[in-house]
Amino acid sequence: MYNEREVTSSLVLNRRMLIDFDRRQAGAVVYKVSIGAACALEWPSDRMVIQVLDDSTDLVVKDLVKIECQRWKSKGVNIRYEVRQNRKGYKAGALKEGLMRDYVRECEFIAMFDADFQPESDFLLRTIPFLVHNPDIALVQTRWKFVNSDECLLTRFQEMSLDYHFKFEQEAGSIVYSFFGFNGTAGVWRISAINDAGGWKERTTVEDMDLAVRTALLGLKFVYVGAVKVKSELPSTFKAYRFQQHRWSCGPANLFKKMLVEILHNKKVSFWSKLHLLYDFFFVGKITAHTVTFIYYCFAIPVSVFFPEIQIPLWGVVYVPTVITLCKALGSPSSFHLVILWVLFDNVMSLHRIKATITGLLDARRVNEWVVTEKLGDANKTEPAVEGLNDVQVIDVELSTPLVPKLEKRRTRLWDKYNCSEIFVGTCIIICGCYDVLYANKGYYIYLFIQGLAFLVIGFEYIGTRPPSAE
Repeated sequence: MYNEREVTSSLVLNRRMLIDFDRRQAGAVVYKVSIGAACALEWPSDRMVIQVLDDSTDLVVKDLVKIECQRWKSKGVNIRYEVRQNRKGYKAGALKEGLMRDYVRECEFIAMFDADFQPESDFLLRTIPFLVHNPDIALVQTRWKFVNSDECLLTRFQEMSLDYHFKFEQEAGSIVYSFFGFNGTAGVWRISAINDAGGWKERTTVEDMDLAVRTALLGLKFVYVGAVKVKSELPSTFKAYRFQQHRWSCGPANLFKKMLVEILHNKKVSFWSKLHLLYDFFFVGKITAHTVTFIYYCFAIPVSVFFPEIQIPLWGVVYVPTVITLCKALGSPSSFHLVILWVLFDNVMSLHRIKATITGLLDARRVNEWVVTEKLGDANKTEPAVEGLNDVQVIDVELSTPLVPKLEKRRTRLWDKYNCSEIFVGTCIIICGCYDVLYANKGYYIYLFIQGLAFLVIGFEYIGTRPPSAE
């Protein structure tokens, strides 16, 4: 007689693991909790390597991270602190170089976490079995859980958008065995699948999606496990959020352009799989969605008040948008009362996303712009999720001489302080609303006034939190 659960557990634990911790955006305290969470993962210590990839340019924090890694190493944890001589390829370059280390050759799987992610101690025990028992699975993607979603209205809106992404887009894709993208973190890869797909490439700013598409073209499958949640932090400043959205909109459009021919010529996947990848995932999800949102809600409806012969039917103005909005809001029932504000905010962001999408399609000058998403470190306000982290104390380091010279405060120009494109569009929409009240009488003015006001609020950056000002 034997216990099936014990046999399965033994089979899983005998696999060699690489824990890849990408420390590019951790603040001065967040990295301690995140590294501690990775080191506290339940797995045999002789069969797990913690790899901290530090691509940062902050010399003070870099030294603190190195000290933290040495402290865990002194406790018997197999942790490696890796620093590159250059930042070529950004995250893709760091991950590519990390996999070239000699000790990685003995590992079968790699679990990846960005700097502000804190996995639960049983993360590996709940994800690795999918890869062990099905050789056709290349990736296990888990869900993000946000520790600062209630910080401000901006973080609430992000939570609503990402909840929809996880609950409907990725979970639905996983259930019907269709393609869904890798989120870049909180996932476990089969290392052989990464190598077979050609490894990490630096050609776009969405290296995670690039790898996922190439792996899918090999006929391998992905699994989304929504029950496994990894704590993370949302950007709470609008400037950081805009940079993030530029990368998330520009990168996929650019990748679509670069991989179109490769996907069409692929012989390993079916016609329907290629159609889903090109049409549903890329064209509709990454390009058309932003374009239609802005052109319809922020251009066609406002401009129609100047042309009496243009009559948009009521179902096109009210019924269909309402149904779509309600369906998307089902992902975050606790934030349902914010759905109208969320839609107005999403319409404003469509302006920025359509610009980024066009930039990616045209390979324009900002196509490969990589700005690390700034996090303010609010994740450290929460209690650590894993056991054994309470003994992590902040190391006091006395610095007699600053390692980085203090920068002089530069005078901010008007167009750098405010978002002029949002202010311009908002003003135009309000003018259209006034014309509707005075002359057109189409009844669009209520929507036009509140949508125009939303553009102005965001244009003057009255949303999100303010980062601490430098003294």
